Amino acid sequence: MARTKADPGKRDRILTAAMKVFARKGFASARVSDVAREAGVADGTIYLYFASKDAILISIFEEGMQGVIDGLVKGLKGIDDPRERLRFFCKYHLTTVENDPDLAEVLLIELRFSDKFLSEYKPQVMLDRYLEQLAGIISEGQRRGIFKREIPTGIAMGVVFGSLDEISLHRVLQRKKRAEPTFDITAVADHVANMLIGGLAA
Repeated sequence: MARTKADPGKRDRILTAAMKVFARKGFASARVSDVAREAGVADGTIYLYFASKDAILISIFEEGMQGVIDGLVKGLKGIDDPRERLRFFCKYHLTTVENDPDLAEVLLIELRFSDKFLSEYKPQVMLDRYLEQLAGIISEGQRRGIFKREIPTGIAMGVVFGSLDEISLHRVLQRKKRAEPTFDITAVADHVANMLIGGLAA
């Protein structure tokens, strides 16, 4: 019997559907049949592309993070001043959370609180690739005397990312509760960037 040829478009549709389902129901409560229904395919079709529900989650993480990293690298091209590069990083991080709510919820909530995912799959590689961009911005600013050299790069990076991560999580939880936004995320990105740039300035 001839093997069914995989359809990349259908695979993408399944991943998009899974993000919606996982964000709405939570990964633990969601079933493969829920994803199939959202994607408009038969339950068995899911297994032509993914071995399990966990495999779907891993693909969402890897491909979602790759897309985020690619967008960041593209956006940083042509920006020379480390201060403006850091400002772009802050805006990019927060607007990604705002503009892609399903992916943001899966990355910030479902993965963070999935002990099985964290113990069996090591997400650090993709996260490190993202943070390398931030570390490069800070270290270049230090090398050029724009940012304080006495602040260890790792500590500065942790402060920047920690601030953005906390705001992002707050935004996602607001949406999960269907609460009205209490702040404009673009304005917040500017405020955070100004504080961080001011604190790092030599």
